Amino acid sequence: MKPEILQMGPMMPHVEAALESAYQVHRYWEAGDRAALLAETGARVRAVATGGDDGCPRAVIEALPKLEMISSFGVGYDAVDVAACREHGVRLTNTPDVLNDAVAELALGLMIALCRRIPQADVLVREGGWLEGAYPLTGELTGARVGILGLGRIGKEIARRCQAFRMRVAYHGRSEQPYEPYEYYADLVAMARDVGWLVVIAPGTAETRGIVSRRVLEALGPEGCLVNVARGSLVDEPALVEMLQSGALGGAALDVFEDEPRVPEVLLGLDNVVLSPHQGSATMKTRAAMGNLVVKNLAAHFAGKPLLSPVV
Repeated sequence: MKPEILQMGPMMPHVEAALESAYQVHRYWEAGDRAALLAETGARVRAVATGGDDGCPRAVIEALPKLEMISSFGVGYDAVDVAACREHGVRLTNTPDVLNDAVAELALGLMIALCRRIPQADVLVREGGWLEGAYPLTGELTGARVGILGLGRIGKEIARRCQAFRMRVAYHGRSEQPYEPYEYYADLVAMARDVGWLVVIAPGTAETRGIVSRRVLEALGPEGCLVNVARGSLVDEPALVEMLQSGALGGAALDVFEDEPRVPEVLLGLDNVVLSPHQGSATMKTRAAMGNLVVKNLAAHFAGKPLLSPVV
């Protein structure tokens, strides 16, 4: 008999097809009575397939006494109750590395769009404004200084791409990485004060919530720009909105938000922001690779082999 798994939310067609082929899948999000589904299948479900948005809360984990592992789609796993996983001996995997290039690519794209005012220039040309005169001069990335909050796998890819633009790179993290060729700042405020660009790519955890505080944004200042491709929870969003409105912060390029997909309405009318719908890894190539890794982690577990990308 096929092992039974619980799928928390919809996934890409090729992922769902692979899951249906290998397992007896219970589709949690489609259940009219989810509590009844858990009660009925809880003693048989051995794994959960989920995504970064759906996650897996403690209540579900504790309703599945035979649960052995959770295979999560996405590098972030903040929607999974990791403490509950540890308490109940449940393994957890995510899908790192395969999305590094896509997220780094978007980060640089957002930086270029904000610096060179590409969205505004596009609108000007489409609306015939170019006929009335030349477009105002813009900034330039070459030679600028960038600070990266979180020099992990994706942070390193962003740093390499910034170097290709001949930017000067610094970073802040929990500890210094002595073999990386970038200046380390133990103090995030000090780094923000010294750079023109602050790129946020740290994990979304309880420890990092609000780490980009008003004090950090004030240090970045009216000539500085914030780029967030991590999680909205890392930034003091009310302070960010207020400072973008007043000009106390120069600009922001945001792929993530505190309460997405709801974006603060004020941001929609500001000219010093570039907004993106959380699409860091949203390429066909990368999402396919992420889905494949979800399937491969499950297959490795049920085959008794080492997990490919374990978190817990």
